[in-house]
Amino acid sequence: MDLEKQPEPEKQPRPQRPVAPAEPALAGPAFADPQGSLRASDADRDRIADILRDALAEGRLDAEEHSDRIDAVYRAKTVGELEPIVRDLPGARTARAPEPAFAWGSDDPEGPADNLVAIFSSTTRKGRWRVSRRTNAFALFGNVEIDLTEAIFAQRLTTINATSIFGNVEVRVPENISLRGSGSGVFGNFEVVTLEGVDPQAPVVVVNGYSVFGNVEAKPKRGKWITDLQGKLKKNPGH
Repeated sequence: MDLEKQPEPEKQPRPQRPVAPAEPALAGPAFADPQGSLRASDADRDRIADILRDALAEGRLDAEEHSDRIDAVYRAKTVGELEPIVRDLPGARTARAPEPAFAWGSDDPEGPADNLVAIFSSTTRKGRWRVSRRTNAFALFGNVEIDLTEAIFAQRLTTINATSIFGNVEVRVPENISLRGSGSGVFGNFEVVTLEGVDPQAPVVVVNGYSVFGNVEAKPKRGKWITDLQGKLKKNPGH
């Protein structure tokens, strides 16, 4: 007797691996440039946004592309992330990180020093003047004022040694340089308002010293920027 042919078992479908949900795509292309590690400022972002606005007005970008790129602009943390956003647009050169506003020779600590002395008197140095690498300020029952907000820095590092005995030494600097210092006061005041310039090539002013029954104070002067003077010097190099 023939055995009845048993039906083959149905093949069960092989279970499929769960597919991870795709991450939502970021608006616009992935803009990255590891070489441009300089942190972007608001002015850098505004400059890129202006280029995108002009490209939209000229028909080089449609509204969706413009929106995607603007989103990328305000997400960007570094200049390297900003540059590729407008690389294919006219005016992209203006989006690059600005060249350093300052170019220095070697910082020779043995250069000549300026000496500002006030004994029962007052001494002021202000306006447009060339700053020496080292300045010694000494006040005895007097007042020394050093205003660097319109000064010409021929070197990156400037050191001011301030001594006040029953007197006063004041140092004022523009807001976009670096200001550092250390000192002490004996029955007096020694104060340096530390400041770090955004431009890594900006001048550095270091104020050291001490006061005895006197006052030494160094801080930025509101609204004063050395870039303003740099622009004037470029327009009027002979003055």
